[in-house]
Amino acid sequence: MATSLLDVKGLNCPSPIIQMKKAMNSLNSGDTLEVLSTDSMSVKDFNTFCRATGNVLLESGEDDGVYRFLIQKA
Repeated sequence: MATSLLDVKGLNCPSPIIQMKKAMNSLNSGDTLEVLSTDSMSVKDFNTFCRATGNVLLESGEDDGVYRFLIQKA
């Protein structure tokens, strides 16, 4: 299982979720995607995306204005 990094810092909604969806499409089941974002809307968007798609939000947090998400593809 591989982990990829997607840095969408500086992008505003809806760009982070669009970029994350594209990145998730290129992953295999079980792979993880680490996403870094400065858009506070990403918290709601990424949670909603994972619930709707069956992907697993393994970790999420914020440090100094940067939101970090670790998502595993279903």
